Amino acid sequence: MPSFLFSAMLLGRNALSQEQITETLVQGTVGALVQTVEREIAANITTLRVLATSPTLATGDYRGFHERARLALAGTGANIFVMDRGLETLLSTRRDYDDVRSRTADPASAELAFSSGAVVISDVLVGAESRRLVYNILMPVAPAGAAPVVVALNQEAAGLSSALLAIRLPAGWEVGLVDAKGTLVAGSPGAGETGMPFRLVEGAPLIEADGWQAVRAENETLRIITRRSPLTNWTLVAWAPEWVITQPLVISIAWLFGGGFLVGLATIAAIYWLSLRIGRSVKLLAEDAQRLGSGEAVLRRAYPISEIATVADAIGDAAEARQAALAEIRFLMRELAHRSKNQMTVIAAMAKQTARSATSVPEFVAAFERRIMGLAGSTDLLLAHGMAGVELGALLRRQLEPFTDLDTGRVQLSGPAVRLNAQSAQIVGMAAHELATNAVKYGAFSTEAGRLTVDWQVEGEHVALSWREHVPVPPQPSSRRGFGTTVLETMVGRSLSAEVGSTLHPDGMEWRFRIPLAALDPVLATPAEDAAVG
Repeated sequence: MPSFLFSAMLLGRNALSQEQITETLVQGTVGALVQTVEREIAANITTLRVLATSPTLATGDYRGFHERARLALAGTGANIFVMDRGLETLLSTRRDYDDVRSRTADPASAELAFSSGAVVISDVLVGAESRRLVYNILMPVAPAGAAPVVVALNQEAAGLSSALLAIRLPAGWEVGLVDAKGTLVAGSPGAGETGMPFRLVEGAPLIEADGWQAVRAENETLRIITRRSPLTNWTLVAWAPEWVITQPLVISIAWLFGGGFLVGLATIAAIYWLSLRIGRSVKLLAEDAQRLGSGEAVLRRAYPISEIATVADAIGDAAEARQAALAEIRFLMRELAHRSKNQMTVIAAMAKQTARSATSVPEFVAAFERRIMGLAGSTDLLLAHGMAGVELGALLRRQLEPFTDLDTGRVQLSGPAVRLNAQSAQIVGMAAHELATNAVKYGAFSTEAGRLTVDWQVEGEHVALSWREHVPVPPQPSSRRGFGTTVLETMVGRSLSAEVGSTLHPDGMEWRFRIPLAALDPVLATPAEDAAVG
């Protein structure tokens, strides 16, 4: 019974929705039909305007205009006639030019065109010459140096019926186009005869409204929708009997009562069977959710209910994503611990070596702080680029920026794109920092005339890097070994398996490094390869 009552309520709401949909559909169709009629009229107005600009009309050559207009309108069913201010027809393409003139059958529209100076569209009328139901489009024209005239285009009203029937209304609906006097201009077969008073005007005035209206006409209730055409001042009316709209609801209710009992039994049986399957599925789903909450793996199951299967798949995906996330977190924590140990080892080695070469505490603090900042610059690049590795040129620029302005031309960096893994980036960064520090003290950066050239090339399985300083005063050789020399010879040479060499030229120091690509390439690097640097 609840299902039966609920179905009846749904049918009622569905019928209401269908009525609203029908109302919207008919309103849209009526609007489209109005636009279709207006396009037809607008096309005729355009034709009239084109013909009205004819030079023969402007110069008063009515015979030439008659021939030109008749030729232009051949086969269209339209006709042109011209009236003077006395409403006498000067010419008409329905007859020869020399035939007897006549007065217009629509003086009111002609007078309105003369007085308003605008295009006027008449109501439907019987043509004075064709004796058929037509409508006129009248346009006032004032030829230069001549009396004003009205040029009118004459079309049969029946021609608009095909335009109205081009767009179909729902079954049971009729449509009619009514002029300002209440005369039917055109319409569907059930609308009546063209030129006769529209039959719905007697029941209620044609008032345009937002939705449909209920009117009483011919002993039945009708639903009508009206839409006025601003261009023609005609009204398009669509209507249908009330029963056409309510019939679907009546039929649906009859089917509901006729098959309600059987449907109720089938529904109860289906609900009972479905509830059992849903209950079992929900229980299994709850168990999966508990496993997900505890971080356990969730087994994939096949569920008979597609909606529950979708939720189960989502839980399974979430469980797999959580397991993957946990594994990634554990990996990152191990990697973080490993990298932290490496950093601590590097910092400890820096502190020891800096202390050996320092002569005072302030000197130690300053030197140690500079080396820490150099290491931090390399670490920033590692964090920015992640597993992709650090580009060698970017690393060198980062280490040199604190010591000199790279835009002055004193420093030249050149070489192909080579990426470094985490371990090699730290070591090369520290080496570049120490070289730059030495350049400030004794080399290229100690004087304004000094220059530095750093270039590297890939030679087979190695990267050959050259650090060449140029100074105006020959450098003095020294036997003192500081932290920088330890970094260059010990850390670079031993940790990266590199060949390290130096030459003291008359115009400056040169350091050469030949490093295996396997020690630099981030693709070949693994966490185990990031060994502590001592």
